[in-house]
Amino acid sequence: MLRQLALTDMGAAAQVHRIAFDHAMPWLIGLHTPDEDRWFYRERVFATCRVWGHFDDGVLSGIIAFRDGWIDQLYVLPAAQGCGVGTELLNVAKRACQRLELWTFQRNVRARRFYEANGFALVEQTDGARNEEKEPDARYLWTRVGR
Repeated sequence: MLRQLALTDMGAAAQVHRIAFDHAMPWLIGLHTPDEDRWFYRERVFATCRVWGHFDDGVLSGIIAFRDGWIDQLYVLPAAQGCGVGTELLNVAKRACQRLELWTFQRNVRARRFYEANGFALVEQTDGARNEEKEPDARYLWTRVGR
């Protein structure tokens, strides 16, 4: 089931983010504490983005946070990856926007393949100097075709 998340879902959303992030990028584990994650979701993500979640049997299994033209967060629990959850969440943002951009880390090969398979094109790569992780990243762009 898909639904827009409320601030009361903030803790569960932050937890999905942390579990999925640490699974995909174990070399960055420990970057933030659970309290810092909850603060970030409460003060930044929910304050500036539309946040949607995918639920399996009442349990949050994936989230997407987007604003006009940008996907800020997209995370799916490891057990739910490869089951269409990420695509369903991505489609929520695609229906709402004419174009979408996002950043992902260059080393996150699985995410890059996922975005490319869903119509995103690589438009920029950086050395990571501008992100807090100092991890080389890649910017992707998707644009709706026709109407």
